[in-house]
Amino acid sequence: MSIEIFKKILNLEYTERIGRTEYCDHPSLIKHITGLDPKNPEQVQKAYEKFYEWVPYDFLWSTNDGPVQWSELGRTTDMGHAIYQEDGSDYRKPKPCPFKSVEEVLNFDAVKEYGNFDIDERAEYFKKSLENTQNKFSDTLVAAGYYKTIVSGCIEAFGWEMFLEAVGSDPERFGDYVLEGFFNLTLANFQAWAKAKPVFFICHDDMVWTNGAIFNPTWYRRYIFPRYKKLWAVFKQQGIKILFCSDGNYTEFVDDIAQAGADGFIFEPLTDLEAIVKKYGKTHVIVGNADCRILTYGTKQDIEKEVLRCINTAKDCPGFVMAVGNHIPPNVPIDNAMFYFDIVKKYGKR
Repeated sequence: MSIEIFKKILNLEYTERIGRTEYCDHPSLIKHITGLDPKNPEQVQKAYEKFYEWVPYDFLWSTNDGPVQWSELGRTTDMGHAIYQEDGSDYRKPKPCPFKSVEEVLNFDAVKEYGNFDIDERAEYFKKSLENTQNKFSDTLVAAGYYKTIVSGCIEAFGWEMFLEAVGSDPERFGDYVLEGFFNLTLANFQAWAKAKPVFFICHDDMVWTNGAIFNPTWYRRYIFPRYKKLWAVFKQQGIKILFCSDGNYTEFVDDIAQAGADGFIFEPLTDLEAIVKKYGKTHVIVGNADCRILTYGTKQDIEKEVLRCINTAKDCPGFVMAVGNHIPPNVPIDNAMFYFDIVKKYGKR
């Protein structure tokens, strides 16, 4: 049972094979494997169910920030979306930023704008939502999680330009006042999620870029990581495991994240798997970190080398979960993707 495998992985118990999950945005691949079309409303549920069983998924990455989008509650910035899906259905033009000045941003209170909900009511919503998803995928442990923790919340609200300009103009005021609003909003959601009593929790926050820190590392250590510690304490007090997830390269902050209380790391290929294994391989869950660019443009020999890089590095870690760290997008050749899955199965036994 995949659920039981992942529960053991969370507890750092060795399993007969390495853990498995994926972040697959490739409808044609899913149809190829299952014979069912995930774009067909009548087949989508069964298609994903069969795909998760075939891989097999031990856990399903999932987050839920509440029943209502922030854009329905207050000001948000829509930066648009480039074409990612094959049919271009995800393309979206940007809309004008609702914040006209840095001063507006520096006076922003996320709780007043998006919050003031009843924690018990939200806990019941989270509980039912998680149960409904878990019932759909009975053999895969569905994650509880939150997406817009602090930095991702700022990106959602202000967009990159206003966010960067405001922090650059007054980093102390932004850190002390603006981030406090996002922290308090997230804290209320975390308290609600903790009441729902999930098995584990994914805290997502895209707080770095591909080259590493967006801001001065000392700013993170003053304003971000102490708040993570307070947020995660809500779950730690109940014995709920915390897995931290961010895009980009957060290698320089792995120690800070661990010290704040994370029980595991979910990351893209840019973050250094070898460094994490060396220091945290026996004490933390590690999820990643094959590179989809190699699946997309590489040969089968390249793909096998990439899989072996990950497995040979982390196979002896009890908490290791193999995945393509930066998603399997729809432009990955199906033959390459199928070869990737075969190679992981071949080398994934302990």
